[in-house]
Amino acid sequence: MSSKKLNLTLKVWRQPGPNAKGEFKTYYAKNISSDASFLEMLDIVNEELEAKGEEPIAYEHDCREGICGTCGMVINGRPHGPLQGITTCQLHMRHFKDGDVIYIEPFRARAFPVIKDLIVDRSAFDKIIQAGGFISVNTGSAPEANSIPVKKENADLAMDAAACIGCGACVAACPNASAMLFVSAKVSHLALLPQGLPEREIRVQRMVAKMDELGFGNCSNIGACEAECPKEIKITNIARLNREFYRAKFLSNVEE
Repeated sequence: MSSKKLNLTLKVWRQPGPNAKGEFKTYYAKNISSDASFLEMLDIVNEELEAKGEEPIAYEHDCREGICGTCGMVINGRPHGPLQGITTCQLHMRHFKDGDVIYIEPFRARAFPVIKDLIVDRSAFDKIIQAGGFISVNTGSAPEANSIPVKKENADLAMDAAACIGCGACVAACPNASAMLFVSAKVSHLALLPQGLPEREIRVQRMVAKMDELGFGNCSNIGACEAECPKEIKITNIARLNREFYRAKFLSNVEE
C-alpha cells in the first residue's frame, strides 16, 4: 500500500525556559508521509523552521526504538499519543487523518518542571532510584544461576515490573501527578526476587519518602497510569507497594 500525504495543523507548546511564560503556537506540517513516525514529522517541521531562521521545537529523544521513553510528550491530551502500549517514537502518522489538528505539549507535573518547549526535567525519578532502588551483592564471579531458586510466578511478576522504562507517562496521565506506578514497579521487581530481600524494608521506606519529598501526588486508584503506560505496567504493583510499605512500617524492626 502506497503512503498518503497529510497536511496537518500543529498546536505546539513553546516555552523558552523554566521560568518563562509558555504558550501554544501554530505550525503547519505539509506533505507528511503517512509512513513517517511522529518524531520524523517533527524533524521535518524543525528543518523548515531552521530554514526560515526560526527557533526549532525542542523535544527529547534517544533510541527511537521504544526502549528509553525519553521521547515522551502529550499528544491530543494523552501521554505518548492515542495508541496503547507504545512510546511517542513508535507512533506513526498513519494514525492521523489529513487536515487533523494536533495539540502537542510537555508532561505536566510539579515534579517534572519544563526545561524548554516539550522537554521536562525527569531527574526526580533518578532521585527516587538513588534513594533505595538497589541491592547489595558480593563482588567476584557470577554465582551459579540455579543456586538460588525462584518461583516462576515471582520471576514472571518481577520481569513484568522490571519492564518499566521510567518515562513518566504515568505521572503525566494521573490527575494527582502520582509516581506510585513507577515506584511500585521498582519496588516490586526487587521485592519479588531473593536478591532484593536484604534491603526490602529500608528500600520501600526510602523510596516512598523521597517520592513524597519531591512533590508527587497520591494515588487515588483512577487507573489512568496503567492505561497510558507504554510498557503496560499493571496497577496491581501499587497494591504490592502498599503491602510492602505497611509491612516495613508495622511488621518489621527496620526503621528509616
